[in-house]
Amino acid sequence: MTFASWWSRVGAALLDALIVGVPIAVIALAVDPFLGIALGVTASLTYYPLLMIRAGDANGQTLGKQVVGIRVVLNSGDRFTYGPAALREFAIKYLLFGTVGGLFFAIPTVLNYLWPLWDDQNRALHDMLASTHVVQA
Repeated sequence: MTFASWWSRVGAALLDALIVGVPIAVIALAVDPFLGIALGVTASLTYYPLLMIRAGDANGQTLGKQVVGIRVVLNSGDRFTYGPAALREFAIKYLLFGTVGGLFFAIPTVLNYLWPLWDDQNRALHDMLASTHVVQA
């Protein structure tokens, strides 16, 4: 098992942000900021978990991860189902690090995304909390 590099994780996150984040930001700016927040919550509960639970080789991959050739795997070796995917993507990444972390000048959020730079298994804090690793696909 080869762990994904920090740069491949960044590339996948940027691609996913283009796919999901840019349209949400445009709608939020053009229509209503509260609609943007609602769409962000919806994306965290749908786009990320639903793509990650696909069968076969695409399990554990969003579109961004698929393009750069990485996947998220559970430490247990089980395939991703909706529960673990929603826990990782919505509860931990979106709510804990995105929302709550933002209340502390985004310091926890920044630490979370930089953590793989010095972790021996290239794991972010959200990977540790969700019992996952990001590996080469």
